[in-house]
Amino acid sequence: MDKIRLATPVFLYPMPMTLVGAMVDGRPNWLAAAWVTPVNYSPLYFGVALGKGHHTSKGIRANRQFSISLPGRDLLEKTDFSGLVSGTHGDKSTLFTPFFGQLEEAPMIRECPLALECRLVKTVDLPADEFFIGEVVGAWSEERFLSGGIPDIERMHPFTLTMPDNRYWAVGKCIGRAWHEGEKLREV
Repeated sequence: MDKIRLATPVFLYPMPMTLVGAMVDGRPNWLAAAWVTPVNYSPLYFGVALGKGHHTSKGIRANRQFSISLPGRDLLEKTDFSGLVSGTHGDKSTLFTPFFGQLEEAPMIRECPLALECRLVKTVDLPADEFFIGEVVGAWSEERFLSGGIPDIERMHPFTLTMPDNRYWAVGKCIGRAWHEGEKLREV
């Protein structure tokens, strides 16, 4: 088949839906964000790209701390709302139940199956966004979302975002094991 050139922007799939949290003006604030990625293994760093004008960005810049909470599908409506309404125009602090780990300015969401608290290590200034890179200083979950002590994707029920069609998708079934399936092609 012939490849055809696509118009931009084009995004890589899937993009995990998360809720980025920060304390802003003394209150927890949440922002729905799919522009989140691991960027370093050890120490563990995650990067989050947020628009410069976001209320949450203000809190991250001021406190140098933030959280990344992974909502399950049961939180789709509240997650979407967190992206529709700015904390500048409405108080989202009571939308979820906040909890804190080691960092006092990185509110995490109790209802989410997985939450990471991050200390800001670097901010990359981009044309429209800021890319916040944070070191994970704590990861939080519940036994019901774990298998063998690690987060279980089937138990957490995360969802993803596709753009530019702006649709949410459930995560599908497991199709193989990383660093294993390719062994079949290795020359002996």
